[in-house]
Amino acid sequence: MNTVSTVTHYSVPEEMEEGSVVANLATDLGLDVKTLIKRKMRVDVVGNKKYLDINKDTGELFFLERIDRELLCPSKTTTSCFLRLDATIENPIRMFNIEVEIMDINDNAPHFRRGTMHLDISESSPVGERFSLNNAADPDVGTNSVKDYHLSSSEHFSIEIQTGRDGTKFADLILKTALDREQQAVHNLILTAVDGGVPTRTGTASIIVRVLDVNDNAPSFNKDKYIVDVMENSPIGSLVINLNASDLDEGSNSDIVYSYSLYTSERTQQVFILNPENGEIRVREVINYEEFKLYDMEIIASDKGPNSLSGQCKLSIQVTDMNDNHPEISIKSFQSPVNENIELDTVIAVVSVSDKDSGDNGVVDLHIPDNMPFKLRESSDNYYELVVSQPLDREKVPEYDITFTVTDRGSPPLSDNETMTLELLDVNDNVPQFPQSFYTIRVMENNAPGALLSSLTAFDPDLHENQYLVYFILEKEIANTSMSMLFSINPENGNLYALKTFDYEIENEFIFHIEARDSGSPPLSSNVTVHIIIVDQNDNAPVIVSPWRAHGSVVEEKIPRSTDKGSLVSKVIALDTDSVHNSRITYQFLQVTDATLFSLDQYNGEIRTMRMFSYRDPRHQRMVVAAKDNGDPALSATVTIKLSTVETAVKAYSDMTEVPLEYDIFSDLNLYLVIGLGSVSFLLLITILVTIVLKCQKPKPSKAAPPCRNSVISERNSIADSTLVSNDAYWYSLFLAETRKGKMVVRQPVPKGSRYIVSSLPRGTGLTDTSGSAASTLQVRV
Repeated sequence: MNTVSTVTHYSVPEEMEEGSVVANLATDLGLDVKTLIKRKMRVDVVGNKKYLDINKDTGELFFLERIDRELLCPSKTTTSCFLRLDATIENPIRMFNIEVEIMDINDNAPHFRRGTMHLDISESSPVGERFSLNNAADPDVGTNSVKDYHLSSSEHFSIEIQTGRDGTKFADLILKTALDREQQAVHNLILTAVDGGVPTRTGTASIIVRVLDVNDNAPSFNKDKYIVDVMENSPIGSLVINLNASDLDEGSNSDIVYSYSLYTSERTQQVFILNPENGEIRVREVINYEEFKLYDMEIIASDKGPNSLSGQCKLSIQVTDMNDNHPEISIKSFQSPVNENIELDTVIAVVSVSDKDSGDNGVVDLHIPDNMPFKLRESSDNYYELVVSQPLDREKVPEYDITFTVTDRGSPPLSDNETMTLELLDVNDNVPQFPQSFYTIRVMENNAPGALLSSLTAFDPDLHENQYLVYFILEKEIANTSMSMLFSINPENGNLYALKTFDYEIENEFIFHIEARDSGSPPLSSNVTVHIIIVDQNDNAPVIVSPWRAHGSVVEEKIPRSTDKGSLVSKVIALDTDSVHNSRITYQFLQVTDATLFSLDQYNGEIRTMRMFSYRDPRHQRMVVAAKDNGDPALSATVTIKLSTVETAVKAYSDMTEVPLEYDIFSDLNLYLVIGLGSVSFLLLITILVTIVLKCQKPKPSKAAPPCRNSVISERNSIADSTLVSNDAYWYSLFLAETRKGKMVVRQPVPKGSRYIVSSLPRGTGLTDTSGSAASTLQVRV
């Protein structure tokens, strides 16, 4: 029996996705799909990686992975690329030859091996000359490979497409029109390769053509003829003219050599020397106007190219007669020094001028610099007076160097000058000036008496006694205290000193005036405002005002064991009398029995439960809280809180009546003490009666509000002379209410008990001094 069948052929494009179906192989081979698994059908790839496999459930031949035709069949000698497979089944054994042709798709763009091609072409190259270019490569085959080339628009170049024996396309660059390096030295072209696929793909390369120079330009001068004038007696070596010829070529083709022509006389070449390298003509001998008035010459400029080219020009040098005698100047009178407030039109000096030449060379003019406050006034023939034309100011210009310049009208003109110095005498016409109109001086509190605060130095541009300054503090009283008792100034140098130690918490700024007075006649003065700002130091430690610590630094609290998570246990409140920055308080635990049970808000000092109590938690908890300010170095205070847990909940805080606040103002200290003692006695009596009633009657839950699990039992009931408050949070809310109104809250212990009377005082009233202010007791109903 023949076990091998004929070849089954399929054609598929490359780059098909994984899992794509080629064909139903079972149907094409006439096999029953249901028997493929039983007959153990398999597909083997001949000589290649297994790119294909068969689905035994459906009989479909599918891709295991993408196929790149250029990777599978890298050779471009043939356009065909086959993948051969053997399909085998058993019972009975049969083999099928399968041939899958991988068809090319246009998935590759043409590309040049070099992205930039450089060509050097002589500007003398003939039209039609060809230049080879690198061809582009495309891994695709057939119509998908390179089919054409395009060249960017160019006046001088075009391309011609050539086909190699293997079908490869390449382009030759053809010169269409003649090149001229002097017009354009570099040509930038773009060569584009295009394939025949759909859609088409392209690749580009840059062509840089550098035009090589030939000696096709002769040197040239700016003019055909030059005419220059030169003075007689010109110094030897002085420059007459610089003849600068130019050549449009480059390299040695543009290097120029200068020389005299045969038409230039020997006498001219003796008087003037020509530099062959740069074309400079200089004086070689003394020029005498009476001997020669005109010199004519012809100059040749030749380049150094292989076939030397040259250009020429004519030069005429005209000799100008020289003005040989200088004018003279004579100072007849000069007054110096003078006062700076001298009157206008006052004569300072008398000057005469003269010149021995004749004609225009003997006519002279006298002048002084334009930027001076003086002017010349002609009094008689060749005599001039120097007078004051503008006000003088010694502080701006203490002296003037006046230069008298006399010039004749010869060609070229000759001149002479003489300088005289005019000194100005000072008068007291300037007020002392401080660098600033307002001084702000920062002084750290707790300064040492006699400390130097600043140097307030004024300036007076006058001289001698007119600039000698004396400094004073202008008297000003603040709270019956003179500024001279707080500050002192050195009258000679303006150094400002502090006479006492300042306390920011008592007084934080001072404003006064300082006067600076000169010693002129009459004296002049000015003053400046000084603002002293006392800068706070962190010299006050925080004071813990809540929870209250009447009998030491340990505070005892009670809390039900059934307290919810997040309940407020206590609140630490600290005050700092320093400035805002130094008094910013933060709170932190120094010690805590169980760190997982309580949390402390570092900004408001609230201590809350982080979870509910468990039977494992000890009945007594101890916390040490530190209140630290923001100073440098920081100061702090601590409080120790002992917390005990109880099984019975106290009456909910929500049962309490909202607290109305009433204020009574007393101006007499004795009356205040009598009322305080009476309130203490009344509160003690009420406390005894309430304690007896509470012991005789069990607490009943309220219908209005059930027992709250976060109520706190406190032995430090706060606020009000007749109120029992069971919660530190309530004390804190009343404390904030009073402090926002500008009041100070004070707690006083009740004799023979752990209760307190809380009073509010106007801020600024001390605990021991109540004169001029009245305390008000807060009334709270339970």
